[in-house]
Amino acid sequence: MFAPTHSPRRVRAGAFTRVAAAAITAALAAAVTMAPAQAVAQGRSSGAPAGRFMLTSPDVRAGSTIGAKHVFKGMGCSGENISPALAWRGAPAATKSYAVTVYDPDAPTGSGWWHWMVYNIPASATGLQAGAGDAAKGLAPTGSMQGPTDFGAPGYGGPCPPPGSKPHRYIFTVFALKTDRLEIPAGATSAMVGFNINANVLAKATLTAVYRR
Repeated sequence: MFAPTHSPRRVRAGAFTRVAAAAITAALAAAVTMAPAQAVAQGRSSGAPAGRFMLTSPDVRAGSTIGAKHVFKGMGCSGENISPALAWRGAPAATKSYAVTVYDPDAPTGSGWWHWMVYNIPASATGLQAGAGDAAKGLAPTGSMQGPTDFGAPGYGGPCPPPGSKPHRYIFTVFALKTDRLEIPAGATSAMVGFNINANVLAKATLTAVYRR
């Protein structure tokens, strides 16, 4: 977002070019120095611009179909329910921790479906390895917390849309946070976790993939 530029009501014809050039220069400078909190990047597998907060995955490609390895096991689905590996870079220098969520806005619930919430990821982390969504395996960075999901339990739950539905979008998001720890009470809902994440966000990056059955 650029700050509004207020032009004088009257500009002499000879000065118009200089005013326009100054406005364009200011706009470009604002774009280059955009505040980290405004920088929201879409995840891509390659060609990430330098200085942008980016989310990528060797297991899930943006716009592609999520593989069976990461699909839910249960509710009529027969995947392996392994959370994909994720990697990020370009977070703001002020980042003190990270949170990761996976959300399906197309679930027929009226409020979507939360598939994964993990927070209090230390600022030193640059990603999550495959399988980190299973708390029993201990693969998430030390200190991380697995939040509640709409499956009724913490940890990763893969895609499992109703049979015959259109492809559902699964939005993987990493949030760079301005606090080193979110104090989430026991028994909190996914909405409560989401509220606390968004109240402390500096920047976020997303990667969206799809799945249908």
